[in-house]
Amino acid sequence: MNALRCLLACALLATSSASLAFAQEAKETLLAKDAKEPPVTKQQLDEAKSQGDIAWMLTSSALVMFMVPGLALFYGGMVRKKNILATMMQSMVALAIVGVYWIGIGYCLAFGQTQGGWIGWSPKLIFLNGVEPADMLPGLNIPIYVHVMFQGMFAIITPALISGAIAERIRFGPYCLFLLVWVTFVYCPLAHWVWAMNWWDSVDAGTKMVGFLGKAEPFGALDFAGGTVVHIAAGFAGLASILVLRKRLGYPDRVAKPNSIVLTVLGAGLLWFGWFGFNGGSAGGSNSLAASAFSATQAAAAAAGLTWMIAEWLHRGKPTALGLASGIVAGLVAVTPASGFVKMWGGLSIGLIAGIVCYMAVVLKASFKYDDSLDAFGVHGVGGFLGAVLTGVFCYKSVNGAGSNGLIADGTMTQTISQLEAAAISATFSLVLTLIIVKVIDALFGFITTPESEMNGLDLTEHGEVGYDVGPEQELISSMHGSHSAPAVRPGVPAHAK
Repeated sequence: MNALRCLLACALLATSSASLAFAQEAKETLLAKDAKEPPVTKQQLDEAKSQGDIAWMLTSSALVMFMVPGLALFYGGMVRKKNILATMMQSMVALAIVGVYWIGIGYCLAFGQTQGGWIGWSPKLIFLNGVEPADMLPGLNIPIYVHVMFQGMFAIITPALISGAIAERIRFGPYCLFLLVWVTFVYCPLAHWVWAMNWWDSVDAGTKMVGFLGKAEPFGALDFAGGTVVHIAAGFAGLASILVLRKRLGYPDRVAKPNSIVLTVLGAGLLWFGWFGFNGGSAGGSNSLAASAFSATQAAAAAAGLTWMIAEWLHRGKPTALGLASGIVAGLVAVTPASGFVKMWGGLSIGLIAGIVCYMAVVLKASFKYDDSLDAFGVHGVGGFLGAVLTGVFCYKSVNGAGSNGLIADGTMTQTISQLEAAAISATFSLVLTLIIVKVIDALFGFITTPESEMNGLDLTEHGEVGYDVGPEQELISSMHGSHSAPAVRPGVPAHAK
């Protein structure tokens, strides 16, 4: 037994010695390998960071594009079934019309060399004729092409938001013209006022804001992802359109019931998902600022959905799926300008406030009797204005060095007043310009549909198709096209038993 123990001890000692020797040899091999390989250079680190930023910005661009079909579902589910395709088309067609226009001249007007802080203009940006795929945007680690695509998605979805205010009563042709004119005279100037930088200067390019509202003097307005440019602009454009165009037939005495709240809730979920790119991508790269904006977005959407639902529960006695979906979108709208300047609890606070304020705005619509079909003004106009002002309350320079300290951070109203002024200017600009644009288009081409067309449904009269191939719409198609290939069948009689 003693001999066996001695044998085992010798074996363990030999194994340990071999292991130590092997470990020492491996360590020496690794050290020798490291000594042969050169250290990672700054250029390699910068290239790796740029690749990460490009990947995030491409992903963010795709997420924002995904918001357009999300909006189509959100709006489409809220209208009557005879108008579902027409309503969805009003969102989706912006991808084609504004998508082409943005590459052609829109990006040049919004982000070209500043002309006194009012509009951009750089001939090389027209159709990107003077830009190579590898050309980088000064101040950011992404190619100019990527910036064009990301900002283009904002330009696409913004005018599509307006359609919610005037759904179920407009003609498609004049609406397509409206998209082009509105983006030219309202969206592009506003985008330049708020977001343009000195990217095309020969010295210190990409280091300072140059737009009328965005530069330090006289306003220094903060709008991280589109409170003024997107939501205030679209919301007040919707209000202007409502003021010019007639109400839907029978409004407000006759209730227009949604065809599918299921689609609306699904659309809200897709909007929430895409909004992470909308706000997170506005950081310009894959960094801690993107993570902060992402987190504030989530907090605000959840909080607003909760407060809207509770407010509706207390007010009407029952919480609705439509209310929850609307609250979520209201929170996303309100946090958009603030997302890159506030802490997570700031985003939560903005959402809590937005859910209640936007619910009240929608409820008051009945008192003022204006026909905001799908509450585009109540959610985007009111929510965007609220969020722009609250940005000045909750912003912290420690979150974003390009921002400033707001009311809570330093106890002064300076930034809050700047936000209020910028929001008021944006709202007034969009309201007045849109009043003129809609009035002119309506006078020249007839923006509003005829009563007969509205009664039959825009799916059929504007597009010659129906969203649901069941019910009376199919009979209308047969009668309007004079088709006798599908004779009417008495209820309860199978089609083959004629």
